[in-house]
Amino acid sequence: MQAAHQRRMAMHPDGKVTYLVDRNINYTNVCTINCQFCSFYRPPGHDETYTQTYEEISARVRELEAIGGSRILMQGGVNPSLPFSWYTELLTHLAKEHPTIDLDCFSPIEIEGLAEVCGMSTHDVLVELKQAGMHGLPGGGAEMLVEEVRKDVSPKKGAPANWLRVMGEAQSMGLTTSATNVIGFGEGSKERVEHMLRIRELQERSTLEHGHGFTSFIAWPVQLEVNSFGRRNRGQNKHVLGAGSSEYLRHVAVSRLFLDNVEHIQASWPTMGIHVAQMALLAGADDAGSTMMEENVVSASGTSKLDATEHELQSSILRAGFTPQRRDSDYLHLDTKVVAKASSALASPPPSFTS
Repeated sequence: MQAAHQRRMAMHPDGKVTYLVDRNINYTNVCTINCQFCSFYRPPGHDETYTQTYEEISARVRELEAIGGSRILMQGGVNPSLPFSWYTELLTHLAKEHPTIDLDCFSPIEIEGLAEVCGMSTHDVLVELKQAGMHGLPGGGAEMLVEEVRKDVSPKKGAPANWLRVMGEAQSMGLTTSATNVIGFGEGSKERVEHMLRIRELQERSTLEHGHGFTSFIAWPVQLEVNSFGRRNRGQNKHVLGAGSSEYLRHVAVSRLFLDNVEHIQASWPTMGIHVAQMALLAGADDAGSTMMEENVVSASGTSKLDATEHELQSSILRAGFTPQRRDSDYLHLDTKVVAKASSALASPPPSFTS
């Protein structure tokens, strides 16, 4: 953690930790991928399926606008009943009604699903979605970019090369992208390094060819409480599957050292809680994540905290010894009104790494 914190301070010496005021929107839970670790999805025809209307989605965006937010992160399942026009018309509607909101929508897995249903290439799907108003592509669906792991827990999700190809195509078009990583599937250090190596290699290519790549890297442990994958862990040593706070913080530190060509490392409060995420700010992370306002996918597998206020994020940043800095989806700094107060007794005071 010491080396990672030193690297983080060398890359971002201004003493600031960024955060984003945004909202998650999970527009449909219909999905045909059937990942073992997902409790959110429902197969087509299930009584509990839903797909939000344009107006329902727009109402959620208006709630974000009311608190001065700047981005929606919209993802759902791979829903074969939705035509391609549903997606393009939704983006056109949102871009017209909410011009100040960045539309970061649809994971590479959803893009692949759209391409298959519509008989298009993923490249052409991305071109049309960008023309309709899409600003960026979320990093969902990466989990572990290792073939053996994916075949075990999400065999319908496609090869790691597919996720990387779609992200590379998005980066070639100037779409904002982020990289994600879920740990705790029973993989070892070898598989975790393999995942990060693939992210690093794509980052090198995209930066060389296009001048930009992933804005950030975000990792979190798989949630085991309420899904079929978690049931495989019943009666076993709990360290076999999943990952605790120490392992998570170590992974954050390793990612900061390994991914020296990715500018930002983000802490994950939705899975680890505010206090562990605060500790991650001293383990290599320079971004506290986002308010989210609403979260349905990870929370369906057992997390209890669904959103964080701007005050909570600022308080966490201040307690770690940094200055809160609001940002947008592209990590550009925005005007920041610090609404939290620094505590005289820091819960996690910044370490002194002097030799």
